[in-house]
Amino acid sequence: MTIQHTVVFRLAHAPGSPEEAEFLDTAQATLAGIPGVSAFSINRQVSAKSDLAWQFSMVLADQAAYDGYNAHPEHVGFVEGRWVPEVVAFQEYDFVAR
Repeated sequence: MTIQHTVVFRLAHAPGSPEEAEFLDTAQATLAGIPGVSAFSINRQVSAKSDLAWQFSMVLADQAAYDGYNAHPEHVGFVEGRWVPEVVAFQEYDFVAR
């Protein structure tokens, strides 16, 4: 049973700023390379109905891959070093197919 892990968020950085671009580039390089992660994408919100501007989405093969991702040192380091200080609001969603 694959898990689609998604998080939608708003950064502290101004839209279009070098800081925003650097955060997204670092996330791509760090998170997409963690074992078990596939189909990693970064998507920009275009609806005026939400102020959460960005989405990370990835697919993990099963619960073991999901748990491994969450505990992986690269993920933990990114969350502690970048996510916590630079993300001002977020929602996390994890989906399995019906």
